[in-house]
Amino acid sequence: MSKLETFTAPETIETVSLSDLYLSDINPRQDVAEEGIALLADSLVTCGLIQNLNGLRDADGKIAIVAGGRRLRALNIAVTERADLAQVPVKITDNPFVAEQWANAENTAREELDPIDEVRAYGKMAAKSLSVGKISNAFGVTEAHVRRRLALAGLPDPVLDAVKAGEISQGIAKAMTICDDEAKILEALEGAKTGRLYNEYYVRQALTPDSVRNTDRTAKFVGQDAFEEAGGTVTSDLFQNETLFNDPELLEHLFAEKLAEEAEKLREAEGWAWAMTTDDSNPYFYEVRDAHGFAQTPEVEGILTEEQVERFDELAELEDGNALDETGKAELDAMQKILDGEYQPEQKALGGIMVFVRHNGEISALRGLIKPEDQNAAIEQDLIAEPSKPSKSTTSDADKPAFSQKFIDDMVAIRLGAIQTAMLDKPEFVLSLFAFYATPASGHYNSLFGFGYGGAERNAPEIDHLYNLDPRLGGERDEAAEEAYNQFQEMAGQGSVEAFKAFRNLGKKVRNGEITAFLARRFMTQRPEFMADIMEEIGADMRAIWTPSATNCFKRLKGWQLDDLYKDLLNLHLDTDDYRAFSKSKKGEKVEALHKLFNDPEHQKALRITAEQQARIEVWVPDCL
Repeated sequence: MSKLETFTAPETIETVSLSDLYLSDINPRQDVAEEGIALLADSLVTCGLIQNLNGLRDADGKIAIVAGGRRLRALNIAVTERADLAQVPVKITDNPFVAEQWANAENTAREELDPIDEVRAYGKMAAKSLSVGKISNAFGVTEAHVRRRLALAGLPDPVLDAVKAGEISQGIAKAMTICDDEAKILEALEGAKTGRLYNEYYVRQALTPDSVRNTDRTAKFVGQDAFEEAGGTVTSDLFQNETLFNDPELLEHLFAEKLAEEAEKLREAEGWAWAMTTDDSNPYFYEVRDAHGFAQTPEVEGILTEEQVERFDELAELEDGNALDETGKAELDAMQKILDGEYQPEQKALGGIMVFVRHNGEISALRGLIKPEDQNAAIEQDLIAEPSKPSKSTTSDADKPAFSQKFIDDMVAIRLGAIQTAMLDKPEFVLSLFAFYATPASGHYNSLFGFGYGGAERNAPEIDHLYNLDPRLGGERDEAAEEAYNQFQEMAGQGSVEAFKAFRNLGKKVRNGEITAFLARRFMTQRPEFMADIMEEIGADMRAIWTPSATNCFKRLKGWQLDDLYKDLLNLHLDTDDYRAFSKSKKGEKVEALHKLFNDPEHQKALRITAEQQARIEVWVPDCL
């Protein structure tokens, strides 16, 4: 008989009496720790046997266990407390060669349990008050592995069932462990099943929309200990190695409080007349000048003596050659500081600092700021040449940002979704763009496409009313998309080899469509001029996937913006009765009127909207990008 034939010998899983099983001489697990066997026996009593044994049938009809020796020993202990364990599922072969292969596999790598079976087994053991350490010893895994599995065990059963059925990924389930609200988790589960929450990032955002991650500068600056001491609670994400700060308002309060304290310490240490703080993580002087009318006095550059210049050059040469010791480095830094300049006492006596926290959570400051009321005195002392000249002389409503940042972010997402949607029908363009990205011609501009975990950029607005995104880009799956998804899922169940063959049999059209959709979904927001050029070339249209409404748009605009919009769309003059009536109405009435103008054909008919007016309505998008 050939070796090939021995591999194909019959193998069956049979239920065998425990008394008919014994440890084979070729089983590699001949010597085991008794404590580990006792712990494994406890797990069998709690969870049952969730992984069959492997054995070779001997001439007497009994089964020699070649893989699963620890489980066999534990079964003989556990059966005294749980009689049903006396009947054991065993994969059996009559071929010694196959049995030897199983034994070798047991010696080199234990067969993986189904992850969800393992999760539930750990959960049952933990429910029996077994410690993480005991569970890890029983299964021969690390304690960290057990903690992650126990986090999953705490999820509602429908989530674990969905993972086992292949309806959602294990990664999606892991993302759900950051929340302990069952209703929210089950809602997110439905979103994941339908494709609305199509990756871990969106699941986390849906479950903890207000939580702040420990990587945020505010959390870094405040610190977890201080946050918890103040009564804040945190949630650990074992799978992302992140901690979520669950009370953003408290965090914001602690941030402002600590920033004010640190600003005063810095002011006192450096000797400035005053200090103020800002929430900005990287303020520029021109922004401070425009907002507050501040001027800035410059540092006074120092002058090195001839001896110092010679010494500076000598030390710099040593540094260039990586031959400068710590003492020399300190000496060089001191002279560089003189050259860079320092603030003088008279500047500090009149000036101040604006203190802020950078993205890394560290304190920094804009120094040498002169308030408007002190600028004449500063000019007299030659600290500044002239008063500040803000680029904006007023702070009227017209000068304030016309759109909130959240609204702008939504429009950015919609524009990206519109471009990605248009790309679905432009495979040649998408492939050319990807090829350009892959060559030096792009200048190695590495953000044309986002790959890997979290690579895809948000392409749906936070307020997604009347927003219709293609399922291939993450939108809700329709019947056709669901059918295609199920077809691919069925292929996956065939194993990689057969699944690949089946996929290739679908033809080049499907292949090219999947490549185009994959790349389109990962296209990312670019510089404005590049985005505008791409939109024009491929005919991307935000209105093709989004319709302005009271909910997603008009409630978020200012009253004067609504007035201007109504006037421009209907081509009204300021002195017309229609415009006057609209402009004098309450904001809620304006919002409702515009909503009907965009979404109610009967209302449009009643207003006798002309073809020209209708054309303007159908293409209008907010001018905020």
